[in-house]
Amino acid sequence: MKKKQSLYTLGELAKLLDVRLSGQADIGISGLATLKSAGPGQLSFLSNPRYTSQLSDCHASALIIHPDQADKAPCACLISDAPYVTYARASHLFTPVEPDTDLPAIHPTASISTSAKLAADVIVGAHAVIEDRVTIGAGSRIGAGTSIGRDVTIGSNSVLYANVTVYHQVVIGDNCIFHSGVVIGADGFGFAFDGEQSIKIAQLGGVRIGHDVEIGASSTIDRGALDDTIIEQGVKIDNQVQIGHNCVIGKHTIICGCTAVAGSTTLGSYCMIGGASAFAGHLTIADKVVVSAMSMITRSLDTGAYSSGTGIMESSIWRKNVVRFSQLNEMSKRLRELERSARDKGIIAE
Repeated sequence: MKKKQSLYTLGELAKLLDVRLSGQADIGISGLATLKSAGPGQLSFLSNPRYTSQLSDCHASALIIHPDQADKAPCACLISDAPYVTYARASHLFTPVEPDTDLPAIHPTASISTSAKLAADVIVGAHAVIEDRVTIGAGSRIGAGTSIGRDVTIGSNSVLYANVTVYHQVVIGDNCIFHSGVVIGADGFGFAFDGEQSIKIAQLGGVRIGHDVEIGASSTIDRGALDDTIIEQGVKIDNQVQIGHNCVIGKHTIICGCTAVAGSTTLGSYCMIGGASAFAGHLTIADKVVVSAMSMITRSLDTGAYSSGTGIMESSIWRKNVVRFSQLNEMSKRLRELERSARDKGIIAE
């Protein structure tokens, strides 16, 4: 494994991040920090205008900052048109490097089928299980206790952390990251009621996951009933998210934590879904839809921004409003009657 530097000069960072330098190129940078906590030798960033007031008390050696704010910086700057994106790229330069180890790439306690095909440099942790006819590409890592079912394909440079479960007949692309507790390919929730009991519907489809997908801890993606559940390239899924069977999640969509998407719903590309949102089944959500946190989506949506629920308010006011919500239908009827009466009397026009 190639080791990263522990110290960069500001000039080196400007080249690596492809941004403009304002200040001394030989300033040493050893890490990243927030505006509030940064000290000498650290790089901070300003991307949200609400934190502009913190600039005056910032002790960082350098800042990533937008050109419009650069004149307010108290120190050297890396000037970027997209400071948050530049910060994201810089963060990878300072990730901790795993220590060198003499342990074998395949831990002796791992159970690997003789029919599985692993690239020469694949790392498999303790007590991992890899079943028949699994294929894993170069540079991928399988964490301790992870279980991979039969006929699974995993691309190159993907990381499955400890205790991930991948059921049979799942396809995973390159450069994916699955955090601990992720379950891919469990049965979709499909039952038919015969009048006395629920009859399970066999889930015969699989799951197909594209390149550059990241899935947060304890999230689940169900396999399809007949067709596959599909997660397209670049999708980012937060912790504790449920994706039902036969869903399609379009490329580069972001789904925040605790969201649930019921079966056979299609989310378009480049959508942003707020945390704890819920989608009814069999919906079609257009590209570039933005949904606020804790929204309940019960119909298909065209491109735009949507919210539901109520914003936070004092409990005493909320209780009164809950009562009023239950009266809305009656209030609407009374309003229509008043409008009809006013039109009949010529008070308002037709």
